[in-house]
Amino acid sequence: MSQMLLESVNVGQPVALDAGRPDKRTGICKQSVAGAVRVRGLGLEGDAVVDTRHHGGPGQALYLYSREDYAFWAARDVATGPGMFGENLTVSGIESADLCIGDRLAVGDVVLEVTSSRIPCATFARRMGDPGFVKKFRDAGRPGAYLRVVAEGYLETGQAIELIPFAGDRISLGEHFALVFMAMKKPLPREMITRLLALPLAERDRADNLERLAAL
Repeated sequence: MSQMLLESVNVGQPVALDAGRPDKRTGICKQSVAGAVRVRGLGLEGDAVVDTRHHGGPGQALYLYSREDYAFWAARDVATGPGMFGENLTVSGIESADLCIGDRLAVGDVVLEVTSSRIPCATFARRMGDPGFVKKFRDAGRPGAYLRVVAEGYLETGQAIELIPFAGDRISLGEHFALVFMAMKKPLPREMITRLLALPLAERDRADNLERLAAL
């Protein structure tokens, strides 16, 4: 793996993707910003989270996507660029599916922890202007990473990122992403759910797995 770098810090304000529904707004449209941006426990200063039922919170404070992931999409004529997929942090030096839950990223004074993979939704498809994009994103297996803020501070484009591998059971985001879709079709084995619950998952992800365990 090459040196990881923070290529862009991206924030967004509520916008309506459907001109016929100006009341239905989303924070998925992110733009790159210059200079140092404060990161707190619930995310970047100046960034909006509209759908708080499905997004945001301590375990999903930030979303990361990589230049390597975008290269895959660019080769398939999909629009790319910092913030295009709604990510707060665009990085280089790794494919997101290779990160493991519990891995930490040290960026200056800021420390972030990988908590979950991104599951695509209809809003994402509207953002991409492609009703079939949820399926395409699923099939690509490049989910991006949700992050928890372990140590607050400031982030700025160009900073080096130190990857601190999780010392416990390692389940990659690629594996996790596949497991989420598998669970939509059939129950996950108890042993796998137990493994997942032992990890520092995002709160929504943990709640989903507790429900799966209770249903067995």
